[in-house]
Amino acid sequence: MISPSAFASLLQSALQEGRYSLPPGYSLKLRAIPRTLVFKQPATTSRGVYRKREVWYIVLVAQCAGRSFVGLGECAPLYDLSSDYGIDYSQRLTALCREVEAGGFLEAARYRHLSSMVMGIETAFLSVWGAMRGNRLELFPSAFTRGSYGIPINGLVWMGSAPEMRLRMEQKLAAGFRCVKLKIGAIDFEKELALIQALRERYSPDEVVIRLDANGAFSPDEALPKLQRLASYHIHSIEQPIKAGQWQALASICRHSPIPIALDEELIGLSTTDERCRMLDTVRPHYIVLKPSLHGGLSGSHEWMQLARERCIGFWVTSALESNVGLNALVQWTAYLHETEAPSSPWLTQGFGTGGLFERNYMPCPLSLEGPTMYYGNAAVRSFLSEVDAYSRQLQSPSCMQLPLTTSGSTGEPHTIHVRKEQMVHSARSTIKALQLPAHATALLCLPLNYVAARMMVVRALTAPFHLCSVPPCARPFSQLTAAPYFAAVTPQQVYDSLQHSRDRALMRRVRCLLIGGGHIPPAIEEALQRFHHPVWSSYGMTETLSHIALRRLNGPARSDAYTPLPGITLSLSEQGTLVISAPGVCDEPVVTHDLADLLPTGRFRVTGRTDNTICSGGLKFQIEPMEQALAGLPCRFLITYLPDARLGQAVTMLYEAAPGDVSLRSRIEAICREVLPPHSIPRHYLRVNALPLTASGKPARAEAARMALEAFNASRGK
Repeated sequence: MISPSAFASLLQSALQEGRYSLPPGYSLKLRAIPRTLVFKQPATTSRGVYRKREVWYIVLVAQCAGRSFVGLGECAPLYDLSSDYGIDYSQRLTALCREVEAGGFLEAARYRHLSSMVMGIETAFLSVWGAMRGNRLELFPSAFTRGSYGIPINGLVWMGSAPEMRLRMEQKLAAGFRCVKLKIGAIDFEKELALIQALRERYSPDEVVIRLDANGAFSPDEALPKLQRLASYHIHSIEQPIKAGQWQALASICRHSPIPIALDEELIGLSTTDERCRMLDTVRPHYIVLKPSLHGGLSGSHEWMQLARERCIGFWVTSALESNVGLNALVQWTAYLHETEAPSSPWLTQGFGTGGLFERNYMPCPLSLEGPTMYYGNAAVRSFLSEVDAYSRQLQSPSCMQLPLTTSGSTGEPHTIHVRKEQMVHSARSTIKALQLPAHATALLCLPLNYVAARMMVVRALTAPFHLCSVPPCARPFSQLTAAPYFAAVTPQQVYDSLQHSRDRALMRRVRCLLIGGGHIPPAIEEALQRFHHPVWSSYGMTETLSHIALRRLNGPARSDAYTPLPGITLSLSEQGTLVISAPGVCDEPVVTHDLADLLPTGRFRVTGRTDNTICSGGLKFQIEPMEQALAGLPCRFLITYLPDARLGQAVTMLYEAAPGDVSLRSRIEAICREVLPPHSIPRHYLRVNALPLTASGKPARAEAARMALEAFNASRGK
């Protein structure tokens, strides 16, 4: 765990000084894992054809007080370009990892000549800081990672035959790209001119921006004549027209070229500030193209940016054929620097379109390429992040004194109540204290934001404060995570589905405090939770009480079948035997519930049923929840409800989930019901549905279940 101020200090030290370290008290271990990436199709440049490329993933493990955090970085040298590449690369990388381990930090400036190695270790540090905030893939928190906007990128057209390049160019334009970058220099120049001419005849410079990358393919003598011919097609810029290292020739080309010159390979191997200044002052390029894996890592590239700004030289960032691990770091770094150092500058399109080049790429990457724009997360993720961000800002507004809350609708139509913000904060503090949750812990938000459980998680995150890990509501929230949060609030359905998948189950077991609410917890789930080593709690509460007012331990020596009220909560029973809650800090008036309860001498209580979940059939009353608990072993999901009946008044009815045509399932269900239930409570009707009616928070929607049962019953009889 890491506080915002500690993270800000570490990040400033990293980018400004190139020093990467861990918070006090942490030890670190580094491991380099080689990986061969295979291109989906050969990638051709003027230097040759790429079919495979070698990368090394850096795994950084930070440990403190029994807790471990894992970060992931990527070293991606290019054998014919990187200044640090060699046949002994792996051994030198391992030696550098041992040096960093021994010292406990990375002094990036000292190793700038090892650009790709520095990049990998830097991103591993950034990733482990992210893990301490709940997400090792969120390296640079920003409006970009909150889903507020996307980054424009260019459409890269690799070299190939003229027909191949024409097809690739058409594909990029059809996908919506309006800045295309063509690799040139591998085929006949006249054919390349014809391609560019065909593109420009169809699209004006206002419609499509053309960038070129020669990768040093021109000789100094032929460069200017070729640039003169290209200029008539309104080219935005051309990267590295001649081979690197020819400063005087390049300076002359930059002075006389009708097309702006951008440099990338020229930056490789220039490790000191003096060398970098001499090159920029000698050549005076119009742009530099930053590739941290080649140009001194992130901190080294940050210095290139500063030197370029001082000389009014433009720049953009592009990848150097990294996998999604490195690409994720580059994109977030670019967005963060744009927001913090040049928020008013217009975006130049960046070169981040290489994420889809490889087979078996790193798939947990959160980046989403939609047409010509790179986003953090897909549309569903961005929408949820935007909701969370808007609600957080609403809560923090000084003018916000009262907020609306919508009830779940589990027993009828949802309705809206209004509560004071101070009451929500009081509830949050009670939970934080009762569960002994530390400040700056990570907390999982994976419930619909229009209901109290999710809204209170945001309030707790602002009150504690916590690092909020937001996952769009789904049945398997842990499948979207790379590390276990410290605290998570989930529904029984989410627990059930997560238990069915080994990876989800492993992450859920590592949650330090797991809170389950929103419905009855079946015995099979409760039994599975006994194998969890950290505390698991069941919560009791409702919208009117601003989430829970009582907790029940589900596992370990403190396991109980009764709820313990939080401090300050007073309970009593109504004349009907239902629970009455007095919670002065969160409710102005006592709340009379529909829950039938037993109050125990210890001050605890058990819920035995609900008055509004009672079926009156033939003069007998049946509580729905005990019946459902007795049938927990059924081989499908189900709900107990009722149908109107002329003789009985209400007939006990079961809705069960099954695929159409599964005839044998109904027979098995009926047999189990006859075996388990008393004779008078056995369902009179069994109705198959595709999906059970649930509220957005996962509770049974009882009123909808009764309506659905009647509709299905009538349909089965042709009414």
